Amino acid sequence: MPKQIVRVDRSGHGSAGGSRDMTLDIVSYGRRGPGATLRLGADQIAQIQRTVGRTPEVMVKVSGGGRDVGGVEAHLRYIGRHGKLPIETDEELTQQGRGAAKEITADWQLELCRSQYKPRPAPGQKDTRAKLVHNIVLSMPAGTPPEKVLAAARVFARENFALQYRYAMVLHTDQPHPHVHLVVKCEHEFEPGKRLYIRKDTLRQWREQFAALMREQGVAANATPRQVRGQTRKPYRGAIHHRLRALRAFGQLPPSDRAKHRPPKTSTFIRAKLDSVLKALQTQRGTLDAGKETMQRTRQEMVAGWHAVTDALRSQGQAELADRVERFVARMPAVQTDAQRLADRWRETERSRAPERADANSSRPRVR
Repeated sequence: MPKQIVRVDRSGHGSAGGSRDMTLDIVSYGRRGPGATLRLGADQIAQIQRTVGRTPEVMVKVSGGGRDVGGVEAHLRYIGRHGKLPIETDEELTQQGRGAAKEITADWQLELCRSQYKPRPAPGQKDTRAKLVHNIVLSMPAGTPPEKVLAAARVFARENFALQYRYAMVLHTDQPHPHVHLVVKCEHEFEPGKRLYIRKDTLRQWREQFAALMREQGVAANATPRQVRGQTRKPYRGAIHHRLRALRAFGQLPPSDRAKHRPPKTSTFIRAKLDSVLKALQTQRGTLDAGKETMQRTRQEMVAGWHAVTDALRSQGQAELADRVERFVARMPAVQTDAQRLADRWRETERSRAPERADANSSRPRVR
């Protein structure tokens, strides 16, 4: 049966059609029974159980992509840890060593892709050259068996790209969350001019597919939009995330150890955002609430969608699960912008440092 998209308006009633961004995915697959009553199938009920039970969420993201052969080789060397890790290819071959990246790019015949011969942009200008490859990351939370992540990634790549787009992958286990780096050639192998485009809807479908493949491996996994789970914070880009983690780790060191190390550099993005937050706090001008109204509207629509789910569950004799949904919605964190979050963290840091400053001032010798 074709997919039925249900738009949830602010009154809590569903209606067919509507924008994908404003729909609750869980109810968008429901079907209408007699009297236009929303009916949830077994798959939808299973997803609701996973979501309210906070089953670990999979992560699928595009982390960039090379626009010339040199950039693609550099990324392949990086994910292969400069020859230390094996790189699996779409031909079920494993290549390893310092020359593996060059061998793969030569086999893919990237030098024949016309887009790479466009002139490089001037410093400070946006690079508008078409990508030669997409860099994709498939990740699971800490504690997931790495071999099962790799097994699911193999099936994912085969089902989406085999015999169409060349690809290579590497499993990384050097961080708590096991993840697979997947490099996919953008140009189709047998249809000249056809390219692989990745849109928001593509990523949503890939997340759902990867979660299903992880479940086939016996690993609990889910894929729901962060707004549906009540999560308002957008994930930071990779480089920003690593810098924030380094800053947090540095801040947790004892003062004596902190003095021995140089603090990590702050990303320009976070520095600029923090500066704007501090300015707003000091002058009481500017705004910490930019974007909050939109976030509040989205939260209202998501809550209305969950209310439609609880009504449907009760009508189908799933009262216990409906109660769990209500508790799940009640425990959603308050809507908060990134600026507000940074401001709260800064205030907390200042409060924690106040006693240290007071002790330092009291221990200084007074000049008479």
